Amino acid sequence: MSEQRVKRDPEGTRRRILEAAKEQFTKLGLAGARVDAIAIAAGTNERMLYYYFTSKEGLYVAVLEAMYLQFAEQEGHSDLSGLRPPDAIRELARSIWTHLRENPQWLSLVNNENLHEGRYLDRSNKLRETISPVVDLVRVTLERGAAAGEFRPDIDPLDFYVTLVGMGYYVVSNRFTIAAFTGRNYAERRHEESISAMHVDMLLAYLRPVLPGADNRPTTRPI
Repeated sequence: MSEQRVKRDPEGTRRRILEAAKEQFTKLGLAGARVDAIAIAAGTNERMLYYYFTSKEGLYVAVLEAMYLQFAEQEGHSDLSGLRPPDAIRELARSIWTHLRENPQWLSLVNNENLHEGRYLDRSNKLRETISPVVDLVRVTLERGAAAGEFRPDIDPLDFYVTLVGMGYYVVSNRFTIAAFTGRNYAERRHEESISAMHVDMLLAYLRPVLPGADNRPTTRPI
């Protein structure tokens, strides 16, 4: 691709670099990915890659930011206002878990960044902004449920969101080792549907309001 054409289509060039980098980082991680291979796959040159992203590490952070943003935009813009609060939680959970299953590249990148103890994502000044719409959606849904008497009123929306995501994340990100260890493949539709239904029931059971005179706090037993 000529440099003149690259200059005429800066957004297209940037997008192609991000897509090519996503493939490289998913397969090889940050250490194994090569700048020259990314540039070739994107149909550009290394100079343009450094022009847009400064460094390989900068490109790696940009790829993670883009994938988190895609996830947050999809979930944060969901319209749950017409659903009863329990149905809204069920719909949101299913949507998030489906996104995790359908985007294994994102899981690979997140797992890789956890090996780096999150230090590259910590450089991002955009990342934490992306989570706000999703957590706000959870907060509004929890508040609607509490106002209707269907949910308890003391739920932290961020804690609940992290718990919800974690349920689906573990099953997908560890599907191969779970299958090897237990003999059950949660990538199969029947097993995926069964454990997702269990997870939803667990979430909704936790959200139910405490009955008068009852105490549903966990009991701590001496070890």
